[in-house]
Amino acid sequence: MTASRTMPNVATALAGDESFLQKINSLWHERALQIFMFIVLAHWGEHLFQAYQIYVMGWPRPKANGLLGLWYPWLIKSETLHYGYALVMLICLWFLRKGFTGVSHTWWMVAFWIQFWHHIEHFLLIYQATTHHYFWGRPVPCSVLQLVFPRVELHLFYNSIVFIPMVIAMYYHMFPPIHEKKKRANCTCAWHRNELPSAA
Repeated sequence: MTASRTMPNVATALAGDESFLQKINSLWHERALQIFMFIVLAHWGEHLFQAYQIYVMGWPRPKANGLLGLWYPWLIKSETLHYGYALVMLICLWFLRKGFTGVSHTWWMVAFWIQFWHHIEHFLLIYQATTHHYFWGRPVPCSVLQLVFPRVELHLFYNSIVFIPMVIAMYYHMFPPIHEKKKRANCTCAWHRNELPSAA
């Protein structure tokens, strides 16, 4: 998505009394998605680098804390940071959902519901870390699926399965199917907008 494309009918259609949420789902939707995707990719990159430290560099798991963890290991070990990111991502997915229509909205909501469960897992972890009441007799905080899968691999998997439907949603948002052109989103995200007929 590039910010250089403009759509005058969106700008003129928006009244001065539009709410912030209405604007980030119309006039500001493209820029909001760009910022959000930068945050998501940076976080996903941290998980990939952590996996690289373990599987390629052979670091022990307690020392493999990603890129930020090289300088701020205490920060990466904080359940508050992980829960905060999971919550922010959930909120952003929810607030930006109305900018999507049709099949792109369906895929965006798939990402939202997966992230909702991911957020529950992090809530369980931060609850245990805060109360020092660890579930299932474990010596450290443990989430539900962590009973089956190691934490590093599990959260890399979570971030991947949230990211994939987001990318699919954004693809269909930028390149809407032919049968959806008349009910396209009211933002500047779609490419080749001049080729699309006006919304009914």
